[in-house]
Amino acid sequence: MRHGVPSSSADPVWRGDPAWPADPVWTDAPALSDEPPAAGRYGTPVRPRRRTPRWLSRLIVAVLALVSAATVIGAVVVTVLGRAEGEPPRVIDDALAGISYVLPAGWSEGVVAPVTGFTSVAAHGDLATVMARPGGPVDPPHLRSEVIDLTDLYARLLLHGDDVEVVDDHAVTVNGRPGHTRAIRAEYRDVVNEPAFMRVTLLTRFDGKTTVMLALAHPDAPGTRSDIDALISGAR
Repeated sequence: MRHGVPSSSADPVWRGDPAWPADPVWTDAPALSDEPPAAGRYGTPVRPRRRTPRWLSRLIVAVLALVSAATVIGAVVVTVLGRAEGEPPRVIDDALAGISYVLPAGWSEGVVAPVTGFTSVAAHGDLATVMARPGGPVDPPHLRSEVIDLTDLYARLLLHGDDVEVVDDHAVTVNGRPGHTRAIRAEYRDVVNEPAFMRVTLLTRFDGKTTVMLALAHPDAPGTRSDIDALISGAR
């Protein structure tokens, strides 16, 4: 029972209470319109909005994100390539060795040479390395013998080849000064190490001293050899 009010089988509708509509009665009679019978009382039903499945929404978002990312990456690549084409060639100035040399495309300057005594280094990734260092006075007639000794020394220290072949040995003139260069190819009997290439170049300087340039490539490849030759021949 309600507080202070006797109960009955059904609570009466009290004066002032809202009169709630009865449940709509559905019949088998044909409707006069396309609306359901309760539409006049409750309002015309509205078709719910069709919701996009979650998987489709995620797919659309992912595709839009990929398109946006591709656009940004493409713009960055075009910008970088544009800058690379307009950049001047990079030059290493080694005052201690008394030489400067231009780096081929794809090469970069190193911080510390991997061989003691060399004062500058340039590398093409892990494929090739060129180093320079100051050398003592050498008379032009003795340049070749000095280069042979240096080549044998560095081959023992760095290459450890099972079979070593001399592939080049000739006099050079760089920046109007005489010099000599010698190149060897080292091969290995194991199946892991590919053939390596090494070039030692000795250049005379105007102050009577010399400059030693040591180039290493592993594996030996024609393109890498061309880069090394261009770098050394363009030294000043």
